[in-house]
Amino acid sequence: MSSTPQPNPDRFGHSAGAGQSVLVVDDSRAQRRMLTVQLTRWGYRVTEAESGEAALRLLTDTGFDLILSDWMMPGMSGLEFCRAFRALGRESYGYFILLTSKSDKAEVADGLEAGADDFLTKPVSADELRARLRAGERLLAMQRELVEKNRLLGAALGKIQQLYDSLDRDLIEARKLQQTLVRERFRDFGGGTASLLLRPSGHVGGDLVGSFVINPRRVAVYSVDVSGHGVASAMMTARLAGLLSGASPDQNIALTSAADGRRDAWPPELVAARLNRMMIEDLQVDQYFTMAYAEIDLATGQCMMVQAGHPHPMVLRHDGAVEVLGQGGLPVGLIEGASYQRIALRLFPGDRLMLVSDGITECPDPAGQELGSEGLQTVMQHHAAQPSPQLLETLVWDLVRHAGTDEFPDDVSALIFDFRGGG
Repeated sequence: MSSTPQPNPDRFGHSAGAGQSVLVVDDSRAQRRMLTVQLTRWGYRVTEAESGEAALRLLTDTGFDLILSDWMMPGMSGLEFCRAFRALGRESYGYFILLTSKSDKAEVADGLEAGADDFLTKPVSADELRARLRAGERLLAMQRELVEKNRLLGAALGKIQQLYDSLDRDLIEARKLQQTLVRERFRDFGGGTASLLLRPSGHVGGDLVGSFVINPRRVAVYSVDVSGHGVASAMMTARLAGLLSGASPDQNIALTSAADGRRDAWPPELVAARLNRMMIEDLQVDQYFTMAYAEIDLATGQCMMVQAGHPHPMVLRHDGAVEVLGQGGLPVGLIEGASYQRIALRLFPGDRLMLVSDGITECPDPAGQELGSEGLQTVMQHHAAQPSPQLLETLVWDLVRHAGTDEFPDDVSALIFDFRGGG
C-alpha cells in the first residue's frame, strides 16, 4: 500500500477536495493507481489498501472521510468490509462508496443494508466519480456542522444546568427563609388559639397565614394569597409578613396608637384599604393579592373581618353547624380607591373560625372537579371532633385523596382560630 498526501487543484477548477482524506480499497494494484492519480489531481489526500483486512488495520489508527472499495475482492469482500467498517463505532462519519459491476436491485439493497452510501459501476467514469465524491463531501460537511452545533448546544446546556443547579440551591434556601415567616404553627393567646398550615406548591409560594397581638385583649389573624407563583410572589409575601408582623409593631400597617398612647388597630376594612393604597401608589408593581383579615376580642368573641377577593371565611360552630361569611370583595392592589366592607360576627366558646386560600377550594380532582366551598364544609364537619392542628393535617390528606396526587397545582394554606373565651 502507498500514500500520496499532497493535494493539487482539479481540472474542473474545484478545490473542495483539498483536506479530504480518501481510502481506496481494491485488490487490483492497477485499479488503485488509476483512482489514486485521479483523486490526487482533484486535491484529495489518498491512501491505498489492497484488501479489506488491510484497510481495517489502517482504520484502527487513521480516520478517513471517504472510502472507495471494490465489491469483489478475495478474502473479505467489499460488502463484508463495509459492515466491519460501520461496526467500528467511529465518532465522525465516513462516506462509503462501493465499486461494482453488479446492477441487480437485490444486490444493491444488500449493499445499502450493509451501510454503503453510494455505488459506482465499473468501469468508473471520472465525471460520475467526481459528482459522487462531491455529494459525499456535502453530507460530511453537514455532519460536521451538526456535530459542532451539538457540541455548542451541549456546552450551553451544561452552563444552563449549572445555572439551574445554582438557582435550585438558592430556591431551597429561599424556601427555608419563607418558612420562617410562619415561625409558630400553633399559638395560644389564652382566650383562643391559632393553628396554621402553609404548603407551597413549588420551592417558594405566594401564600401567607399569620397572627399578631393587638393588645392583651385583642388579636388579629389573616390569610393572604399573592397573585402568580415563584420568586416574585414569595418576595411580596415576605414584604406583607413584615407589614403584618407582631414582632415589629412600628412597621405593622394594621396597628396604631389610641388617644391614651396604648396600642390599637385600624378596623379591618381600613387595613385592606391601606394595603390597597400602598400597593398601587407606593409599590407600583404588577401584582395583587387576596386577603381575609379578622380582629377578635378574646373576652367577648366579637369579631370584625374583611374579605378581599379571598375564599369565603367559615365558622364551625361548637354544635357542628357551618356558617359561610362574606360577599367576596375586591382583591388588594387591583383597583385604585377600592373600598371594603366590614363583616361583623360573634364567636362563642368552642367555635372555630377558618381562613383558607383558593389552593384548597379550587384544588381539582383528576377530572378537573374542584373541591369547592361545599367540599371544604363537608371536610370540616366530618372531622370536627379533631383538634385544629390535627384537622389541618387531615385536610391535606383529604386533598391528596381528592386530587389523586400530593403535588398540588397551587399553594395550600389555612388558619383555624379556636375561641375559648374569658381571655
